[in-house]
Amino acid sequence: MDKHLLGEFMGTLVLILLGNGVVANVCLRQSKAEGAGWMAIATGWAMAVMAGVFTAIACGSPDAHLNPAVTLGAAVISGDWSKFVPYLAAQMAGAFTGAALVWLHFLPHWRETPDASTKLACFCTSPAIRNPAANLLSEIIGTFVLVFVANAIAAKAAPAAGLGPWLVGAVVWSIGLSLGGTTGYAINPARDLGPRLAHAVLPIAKKGDSNWSYAAIPVIGPLIGAALAGFVFHLVS
Repeated sequence: MDKHLLGEFMGTLVLILLGNGVVANVCLRQSKAEGAGWMAIATGWAMAVMAGVFTAIACGSPDAHLNPAVTLGAAVISGDWSKFVPYLAAQMAGAFTGAALVWLHFLPHWRETPDASTKLACFCTSPAIRNPAANLLSEIIGTFVLVFVANAIAAKAAPAAGLGPWLVGAVVWSIGLSLGGTTGYAINPARDLGPRLAHAVLPIAKKGDSNWSYAAIPVIGPLIGAALAGFVFHLVS
């Protein structure tokens, strides 16, 4: 496997294992972290991004996108589209595998958790208030912030070596705390679709459906937000 693709695969796997892992830790019955709340989830996701970025770099991808939206934004800024499809495939595979590992890690807890929607939340996002237009807008805005600020950090702030992944994690933490309550801030098509596919095929105890009627929004919204962020960043940089 090309080292860049291995890095994207491994980084996204770690991202989902730790990110969806904190949701499972907080939401599933008889977990010692049950009920820890939104701050724990937002912080866990921020640290998951940081760990995923470091992993991707160590495994061969200096880009460490972990997110098709980030890859799309980079393509819009640079005009180089050659990485988009290969990175997308590696990120999707990593997300699916990370979600499968979350299922294995919490294996006894799925049967102890009666609510099917709670179990689905450990894999993918859903809106607090179902309103497709508003939900799409939330994903567009959240992803715009992620892609624009991440590129600002990389291109303009010139962080010291090793600091960049921490700063990107802090951006994700900020998005979760400030904007995440509407849709669960997917802001990453692979983060939502890969685990949703895993939920659909894995033998999860007492699971419900995978809410495919909503699944397009956390894919399309982040791609639109990333393309807009890339376009604006290209104009102002």
